[in-house]
Formats: sequence, structure tokens, C-alpha cells
Amino acid sequence: MSQHTLTLLRFTYKKLKEKLTVSDSKKLFHEKFPYVIPGLYKRIVDEMLVELNLLNHQSEFKQDHLFCIGLTETYKELMKGYNPEKHLDLLFNSLCSSANFEAKEIKEISQNYQEECKDKSSNDLLKLLKVKSDPKLYPSRILNLGIYTLISKSKDFKEKNESDKNKTISNFFENLNLSIDKAEKDIGIYKSSISKMEQAKELIEELKIKNKKQDQKK
Repeated sequence: MSQHTLTLLRFTYKKLKEKLTVSDSKKLFHEKFPYVIPGLYKRIVDEMLVELNLLNHQSEFKQDHLFCIGLTETYKELMKGYNPEKHLDLLFNSLCSSANFEAKEIKEISQNYQEECKDKSSNDLLKLLKVKSDPKLYPSRILNLGIYTLISKSKDFKEKNESDKNKTISNFFENLNLSIDKAEKDIGIYKSSISKMEQAKELIEELKIKNKKQDQKK
């Protein structure tokens, strides 16, 4: 075992016994993921790492099924188009472990609970969430997006008009004793981020095609 690896293991063990600072988490992350992250995705990764670190400091926070769904699904959605694709698992694992979370466990909880919620109507889904969820959920952006992900996948949600969709979303958060205003803000920013990412990727592709044509003319 190299001296570098021994130093990293000692540092990791020490930090697992105490609360990691954001700086600690970033240092661990770059040790675990020694690759350049394309500029388009770097901000997303940085924000997720900071958010996970801060949640890990909250004594009332619990890694429940809604948080796990929110983390896995927003990561999957926001990282679409990332190259090389083979790095995505390592990147997610590095994000989680650098903030004292277990990626494999999070993925399993997310997958199992999404399977349980599959093909349910929004009403049946709400009943299930009320039974299965902690009566006092710790409010976070990731948890709110986990709930939104489940709502948007319910079998009758897509058929609703925009007004009814908004009412359904508000009803869920009200029944789960969570702030509707915060949820709407988190969901709005998330949808806007996805839209901006798509526009940026389209622009990059257009520039690649343009540059390729220019090179062919030379």
C-alpha cells in the first residue's frame, strides 16, 4: 500500500469520527474522483457536495426513502449527457462517501421504494407516503424533489392540466406537513436548471457542428 493511500485512509477514518467541513468533503471528493469534470456539470456537483455536507451536520436529518429518491433521481436527471458516461457511478459514489453517505445503500432504498410506488394513482401514492413516512420529515431541497419525483411518476399525474398538477403537488406537501412555498420554490429552480442544462447542451452541439463544417471547408 502506497504512502499516499495510507495518508488518505487515515484522513478518512479521522474525519468519519467527526463532522466534515465543506473543505474536508471537497478534498476527499477530489481524492476519490481524480478526473476533470466538464464545466457544464461542475456547478451541479459542487452544489450537491455542499448540500450533502450541510445535511450531514443536521441532528434532525434522517436518510429516509424520500431523501434517497430525491438524491438519486435529481443526480440522474441533472447529469444526463455527461461524458464519459462510465464515470457516473464513481462520481455519485464519490459525492456520497465524501459527505459520509453510503451510495450503495441510498441507491437500494431509492430503487425499492420507487418499485413500491410504481403504477399508483396520486391519491393512493399520498396514502402510502403518509403511512410510510416519518410524521416529522426534515425539510430539505433533496427531500422535496424526491416527493416531486414520485408525484410526477404517478399514473394519473401527466393527464392533469397545469392547474390541477399544482393543486396535487400542494396537497401532498400540506398533508406531509411540509412548507408548500419552499417546495414550489425548490421544484421551480429544479425545473429551470434542467431547462437551462438542455439549452446549454443544444448550444454546445450546434457549436460542434458549426466548427466541424468550418474545418471541412479549410
